[in-house]
Amino acid sequence: MNKKRIKIAIQKSGRLADHSSDLLKKCGLVVSRNKGQLIGYAENMPFDLLFVRDDDIPSLVKDNLADLGIVGLNVVLEKQFEYTNSTQKELFSIEEYLDFGQCRLSFAYPEVGDIQSLDQLANKKVATSYPFIVSDYLERENFDVEVIKFSGALELAPSLGSADAICDLVSSGRTLRVHNLNEGESILESTAVVIKSQNILDPFKQEWIRKLLERISGVLQVRESKYVMMHAPRNSIDKITELIPGTESPTIIPLEGTDETVALHVVCKEDVFWETLENLKQEGASSILVVPVEKMLV
Repeated sequence: MNKKRIKIAIQKSGRLADHSSDLLKKCGLVVSRNKGQLIGYAENMPFDLLFVRDDDIPSLVKDNLADLGIVGLNVVLEKQFEYTNSTQKELFSIEEYLDFGQCRLSFAYPEVGDIQSLDQLANKKVATSYPFIVSDYLERENFDVEVIKFSGALELAPSLGSADAICDLVSSGRTLRVHNLNEGESILESTAVVIKSQNILDPFKQEWIRKLLERISGVLQVRESKYVMMHAPRNSIDKITELIPGTESPTIIPLEGTDETVALHVVCKEDVFWETLENLKQEGASSILVVPVEKMLV
C-alpha cells in the first residue's frame, strides 16, 4: 500500500457504516470498492478507506496503521481508558464531533425486581461491554458495584443470572423494553467522532488531512443550513433578521427603482419552518425563497 496515501478506518457494517461513507462522499471522495472488499481507494484524492470492526478502529489509529478513524465516542473513550492504563499518554486525538450515531450509555434494570437504581445496586453485579468507562464512573461516584465484562446480547445477562443489571448503549430504548428492562441512569452521551493519530505525519499527509477535516466541518455546518432570500422593507431589517433562527449578519442588496425595499440574503444554520415564513411576511417580507445549502467553507 502506498505510504503516501492517507488511510481512514471506518465501520464496515452497523449503525455508523452508511453515515460514515456518506459523509466522506459529501467531502468529495470518489471511492472505488468491490462488494465485500475491505479496502476502498479514492480515485481523486490520496485516501484509502479501511472497512473494519468499530472496536478495531482506535487500535488501527493508535498503531499508525490508519491515520484517521470514524467511530463512536463510546468506543474511543473505552479504548483510551484501556490504553492509558499501560501507556499513560493520549494515543489519538478527537478532531471532530459528528452529527450521527447519537446514543447514550445507560444502566438498565429488570422490570420485575427490587433493584431500580444505582443506590440499590450496592454489592451487586452489573454486566457491560464497556467495563473501563463503567468502572471509572462507579469509582468516581463511590458506588460499590462489581463490573462484569459481558460479550454478546447484554440484555440477557439478568435473566441468565449473570448480573443484576446491565449498562449498555441505548438509542430509542426499544431493545430494553423488548427484554423487560427499565432504563436508569445515563452516564455518557455518545456520538460519532473523527479521531486522528498522534504520530508525527509528513507534511503531505498533514495538508491533505487538514483539507479533509475542513471539508467535514463544512458538511456539518450545512446539514440543516438554509439560504433565505426575500424582499424586505428597509425599516424592518432588524426585526426580520431576529425572526430567522441561527443567522449571521445578512447581505443587503438595493433594489432598482426603490429606496424603501431591499433584497435580503442570509444563511440560516437551523431549519426554517412555515411559521417562520408567516412571521416574516407579517413584518413586510415578500418573495421569500428558502433553498438548501450544499457546501460551505468559512
